[in-house]
Amino acid sequence: MKLVFIVSLFLSLNCVFVLSEEPQKGPNEDILNVFIVAHSHDDTGWLRTVDRYYEYEVSYILDTVVASLLENPDRTFIEVEIAFFYRWWNDQTEKKKNDVRRLVETGQFEFVLGGWCMNDEAVTNYVDEINQMTEGHLFLLNEFNITPKIAWHIDPFG
Repeated sequence: MKLVFIVSLFLSLNCVFVLSEEPQKGPNEDILNVFIVAHSHDDTGWLRTVDRYYEYEVSYILDTVVASLLENPDRTFIEVEIAFFYRWWNDQTEKKKNDVRRLVETGQFEFVLGGWCMNDEAVTNYVDEINQMTEGHLFLLNEFNITPKIAWHIDPFG
């Protein structure tokens, strides 16, 4: 089964992407491989307060992601910032926590970077970066017995 999407880019340039569930054998210059990575990037303080982000966005995102992953074992998601996840986690029932633990064990829900937040890169002090990373990693170690193996840092501001 092939799906075709037409994507309009900046200069009204139309590109056709063919998504195939069938793996391609060998390189093919006529095929553009597109990787869609479902991930979090929830600022712990930018345009809104932490409470506003959590109440109006993040809690709904995590609820929807977990429900979606439970519906389809082929779906995956990567979570980056632990500050919001920690708050969401503490609001969950034991059943929901066990569902998430199972998703983490199967690799459907993966923690990457694992810091309390995704810190800015240019104006932070290394001690602060280490402390916030340690805080997030300790939570993941205590709750899931894991340490992130991949760093995902897409917030180069600062």
